[in-house]
Amino acid sequence: MSSSISLGWLSLCIFLLVHGVASVEYGEALTKSLLYFEAQRSGKLPSNQRVQWRGDSALTDGSDAGVDLAGGYYDAGDNVKFGFPLAYTITILSWSTIEFQTQLQAKNELSNAQDAIKWGTDYLIKAHPEPDVLYGEVGDGDSDHECWMRPEDMTTPRTAYKIDDQHPGSDLAAETAAAFAAASIAFNPTDAQYASQLLDHAKQLFDFARNHQGVYQSSISVAGKFYSSSGFEDELLWAAAWLHRATDDQTYLDYLEGVGNTGGVRTTFSWDDKFIGAQVLVAKLVLEGKVENSGKWEQYKSQAEQFICSCLQKGNGNVKKSPGGLLWFLPFNNLQYTAAATFIATAYSEYLTAKRASIQCPGGIVQPDELIALAKSQVDYILGSNPQQLSYMVGFGSNYPKQVHHRGASIVSIKTNPELVTCKVGFDLYFNKNEPNPNVLDGALVGGPDENDGYTDSRSNFQQAETATVNNAPLVGVLARLA
Repeated sequence: MSSSISLGWLSLCIFLLVHGVASVEYGEALTKSLLYFEAQRSGKLPSNQRVQWRGDSALTDGSDAGVDLAGGYYDAGDNVKFGFPLAYTITILSWSTIEFQTQLQAKNELSNAQDAIKWGTDYLIKAHPEPDVLYGEVGDGDSDHECWMRPEDMTTPRTAYKIDDQHPGSDLAAETAAAFAAASIAFNPTDAQYASQLLDHAKQLFDFARNHQGVYQSSISVAGKFYSSSGFEDELLWAAAWLHRATDDQTYLDYLEGVGNTGGVRTTFSWDDKFIGAQVLVAKLVLEGKVENSGKWEQYKSQAEQFICSCLQKGNGNVKKSPGGLLWFLPFNNLQYTAAATFIATAYSEYLTAKRASIQCPGGIVQPDELIALAKSQVDYILGSNPQQLSYMVGFGSNYPKQVHHRGASIVSIKTNPELVTCKVGFDLYFNKNEPNPNVLDGALVGGPDENDGYTDSRSNFQQAETATVNNAPLVGVLARLA
């Protein structure tokens, strides 16, 4: 009798180990994924700042243009504020918060998610001082990259760059419109006045993007080397889809139906290519019966689902997988694409479940739970279930990248040693040292392994070892769903 009881307890312990610990780990990863955004903050840090090795920085940004542009986020491991990926980051963070608000609330992370969004939108409000004026960059990638300095005492140029009616940037303006519109939905339940303010900015910027067309790097040439846009059609669709969701205004539906190009079947979803995002938002409308499942609307839905089928290895042109099972898209910072695709699958599973629907892939019918299984497999890989047995989320578990390509994390905190670390000295004292970073960049998702699951933990390996806000934003929603 006692042996059977012991066996029962053992079985229960194993069950809890398999089914319980995983959810605790996803919760921890969710917490850290949001904590990362606090390490990327620019400007005057708030009193509730949790990442204590950071300090105030770039407080006079915008002064050269007579505008207050303090705040916002540094995009990656450098100290430049690039508006294009920043706006995408805010759109995706908002989408994560909208779809998984209940789960975020249950894990006591909703306020942190909203804080992460608001740190971005407060800055974007300042960057949009007039209807047809938007500041799209502060700092310069070339001069910044010549130095290895922490943001708190950097001496590199902080030039502000803008688009306006004479120097357009439809992609930048429309992406920022999408960010404002999505954020307005995320804030509407808790702060309707702020949500209304965000929506006003979204509407103005969408009109600016439509009425003055062009790619933004033609106006902000310094951005082109780092975040060059491949076109603006996708951002206009993306912004229209978010504005429709925020307002239910027929004008935006008419725009979505009237365009000639719905994107076709895409191969990635990223800061540069939002077609899949727009397709998925329209597919949601089709599933809900708000538009017909025919013509242009059916086209959007079909294209969204074909991308998902390819991620599931059930399409006509499947996404490549590494031997260890990671969706592998491109050599440079691949995990940003993996995280974004995983979020698309996770969000779409919610839409399908709500309507008891499925996807007809070339490789067979797909149920919503298969999309969640895909998401779980990718997150598990990222968090350490991979051939390297390495967590690609910094600070998660005991084995994670220690030499992340990140100026602030790799240089001793200004609170520990306030002595100025000058432009070139930073390379000698910190960048070139084969030692762990003195500050742990908790929650940051690095670029990740190569197509054969290989990874080199070296500060100079920026293709794999650099982090970015665009990496983390989609992961927040996925982790909230899994936790």
